[in-house]
Amino acid sequence: MVVGYEAGLDGFWIARFLSERGIEVYVMHPASIAVERRGRRAKTDRIDVDILLRALLGWLRGEPRHCTMAPIPSEAEEDMREPGRRREALTGARLKVENQMRRLLVRFGGVDFRPRL
Repeated sequence: MVVGYEAGLDGFWIARFLSERGIEVYVMHPASIAVERRGRRAKTDRIDVDILLRALLGWLRGEPRHCTMAPIPSEAEEDMREPGRRREALTGARLKVENQMRRLLVRFGGVDFRPRL
């Protein structure tokens, strides 16, 4: 049995869980999967499954440039990334608050104010 899915918000716990039970698992990079760019494409789960299946089968056959697989990190490797993710989230939240402050101050006549100072 082979399982393939697109990397996303679920992370890699599914792949680790299935691998521990002897199932062959592949996690595909979403940007590497070829989709038709001409015109407006219908977006349904059935079409997405067909595209993922075609990409996985092509990759298993060894066809070049079909898609790329993401390496599945261990839990320890994934935990090491957490501080960086938290920092990015906090930096984004800070920037959002600074922009809100700046907009309000400009709206009421405050100019050249630097919220970080």
